[in-house]
Amino acid sequence: MENKPKHAVRSFLIELLVYSGLIIVYVLLVIRLLGTWLNGLFEHNRTHYAIAALLLIIGQGVALEMLTTLLLKLIRPRI
Repeated sequence: MENKPKHAVRSFLIELLVYSGLIIVYVLLVIRLLGTWLNGLFEHNRTHYAIAALLLIIGQGVALEMLTTLLLKLIRPRI
């Protein structure tokens, strides 16, 4: 029974580290690749900027969830 909480904490910490790394990479890529374009949208058409930002947020969430699920399926059998 004691092994289950340790396993849950270990899985949570692994997931937290994976999410942190992926979010850092994502933010740096968006700033590098889309920063100028997003800034232009913000200055000239805030409605399109808001839509683009929401789509980026949704896309990030879906991609991170899929990638984390895949990584945890690969990691869990080894733990």
